[in-house]
Amino acid sequence: MELEGKIWKSKQFWLVEVPSLDAMTQGRTREEALEMVKDLVKEMLINYFPNEVDDNLEINVVPYKGKLIGITTNNNSLILALSLRRQREKSGSTVREVSERMGSKSPNAYAQYEKGRARISLEHYERLLNAANPYRQSHLRIA
Repeated sequence: MELEGKIWKSKQFWLVEVPSLDAMTQGRTREEALEMVKDLVKEMLINYFPNEVDDNLEINVVPYKGKLIGITTNNNSLILALSLRRQREKSGSTVREVSERMGSKSPNAYAQYEKGRARISLEHYERLLNAANPYRQSHLRIA
């Protein structure tokens, strides 16, 4: 499973965007920008999940042809949880509102997904992501 991102050259810098994480960074070179996005994702995971991230966490960035990149990790539960939380925050929704969009009366049930405590199938992830931010586009790739 990969999160999709894109990389491109602006006037002075290489820019990298990961839409599903609502994240962007830059570097002076393409290689530096790819390292920066790896560091950015790792720091975001540490910030959102300080007790769950350990020294074994691996973040990989796969450059494809053109502007497309893929971001993988050895902890899919946390990266999917981060994506859900970032998209919910981007939409300005509360956990309760997302839960209601899912047809649930229990915000705590949805919150388990954002905490990385529940395994998510890709089909269910799409449904959760749509509830977290109905205005977003999917940027998930199956590698």
